[in-house]
Amino acid sequence: MKKTVADLLVDSLRHAGIERIYGIVGDSLNAVLDSIRRSGKIEWISVRHEEVAAFAAGSDAVLSNSIAVCAGSSGPGNLHLINGLYDCHRNRIPVLAIAAHIPSNELGGDYFQQTRPEMLFRDCSHYCEVLTRPEQMPRMVTMAMQHAIGKKGVSVIILPGDVASLHDEQKVPEQVIHVTEPVIRPSENELQKLADYLNKGKKVTLLCGAGCEGAHTEVMALCDALKSPMVIALRGKEHLEYDNPYSVGLTGLIGYSSGYHAMMDCDVLLMLGTDFPYRQFFPEKAVILQVDIRAEHLGRRAALTYGLCGDVRHTVESLLPLIKVRKSTSHLDKHVKDYAKVRKDLDKLATGKKGKAPIHPQYLTKVVSDLADEDAVFTCDVGSPTLWAARYLEMNGKRRLLGSFNHGTMANAMPQAIGAQVSQRKKQVVALSGDGGLSMLMGDLLTIKQHQLPVKVVVFNNESLAFVELEMKAAGYLETGTGLGQTSYAAIAEGMGIHGIRVEDPGDLEGAVKQAFKHKGPVLLDVVVNRQELALPPKIEFEQAHGFTLWMLKTVLNGKGDELIELAKTNLFR
Repeated sequence: MKKTVADLLVDSLRHAGIERIYGIVGDSLNAVLDSIRRSGKIEWISVRHEEVAAFAAGSDAVLSNSIAVCAGSSGPGNLHLINGLYDCHRNRIPVLAIAAHIPSNELGGDYFQQTRPEMLFRDCSHYCEVLTRPEQMPRMVTMAMQHAIGKKGVSVIILPGDVASLHDEQKVPEQVIHVTEPVIRPSENELQKLADYLNKGKKVTLLCGAGCEGAHTEVMALCDALKSPMVIALRGKEHLEYDNPYSVGLTGLIGYSSGYHAMMDCDVLLMLGTDFPYRQFFPEKAVILQVDIRAEHLGRRAALTYGLCGDVRHTVESLLPLIKVRKSTSHLDKHVKDYAKVRKDLDKLATGKKGKAPIHPQYLTKVVSDLADEDAVFTCDVGSPTLWAARYLEMNGKRRLLGSFNHGTMANAMPQAIGAQVSQRKKQVVALSGDGGLSMLMGDLLTIKQHQLPVKVVVFNNESLAFVELEMKAAGYLETGTGLGQTSYAAIAEGMGIHGIRVEDPGDLEGAVKQAFKHKGPVLLDVVVNRQELALPPKIEFEQAHGFTLWMLKTVLNGKGDELIELAKTNLFR
């Protein structure tokens, strides 16, 4: 039997180590699906929405430390991939998307389902090309995957359905992709200049992010030499928070006051592997230094005194011999002590008493963290689940935390949990889902059921888009359009054949979480949590305080004073 373009595509993916593809079938993908079927070596993970396919591929790639693949049929099918692909691209996750296309002889004729994928995917990919002739295969697969791996992001192959069926005489090489690990660090002169700035500083603070992955030992040694507190950006939490006597917590909109003050109080701020976006949280008078693997990131968040290109581990490793070890620990001690107080205050909020509803989301998150496996994989929805995950999930060097931390899209947690569980079949995977996020892509609970993935979906059911409500309060607006109504997600899960557990009393929570984690199959834990939970940022702007006061005044004038009473009761009297 002669090989087709689709056969060479599938063979190339196999030679690249691909074991599965996430997507939804469609007639423009028929040749590819038939080739997958005949090969018997690649698993097709069927989802209910292509956006879920892209998210799942992303988390699969992160946890397998490789490249993953998703696919969508022509027109609307591959358009649904875009949001998930944007997330992967912004998080620097290598993913290959196969975007099936209309018949090649119909291009330009406003044919049924025609779009321009070569334009639409351009902004969320490093490589996006149309395959039009058999001679382009299998070389195009190598180019696409090499772009995704080398630049860390998304590549898209646009494949018209008829072209996929054409015969192809080319041969697939044994080595389809080439994964390299170059050592990238600044020059000796640059390192010395960086060391000079650090050695001159009296109060040095580090701001560390996801670029510090794999550099835990080196960064700790740098903090020890400089006697520096470490502020951790959210994406750096899983890599740096554990075994860290220098940590003073997070900063930013979901951080702690201790992290904010540690940055404001320094005379030298060193940014390592972070693209922390909130400019209002940077010190105005300090010397700011930055090390990033992507030179184009230097200086785009704050006015730098000096910026260098390099990966964190090798840069810090080469920098350490140039650092003068200091004796004074006053700057470090002050902010570590401040963090300990903040941490104690935060933990006081994570409590619950039987018969005393509502359940506070802090308590739910802490119970989940305390009872989860030591190597559990957590995913969290954007909004309040990310806030509580940042503050109450405990990392230990074995656990992972995935979310839409750069793209900030709703409904990411459950789709990412699917890819995580497919990739890590034996690990416990826990999705911390908002009721708004879950309901947006709820159909893919059926994917979890169909593939019998033992994902534990924990729903923060507050009947609202709670984080949006908080933003409205801070801006002085009355909540509008944020209510979601009463819904039993546990009952919906049961109707799908998934074990559903509903919890309304704090006294029942610990037992319910234990039951969910003990169950061998998928579980949806539907927890009714406090809607009026306050979560204040570490820096309160005058506009926010004024806006909140204005909201309270408007609430009273609109006859909704009972909301103020409920707000006070649930946040002040526990």
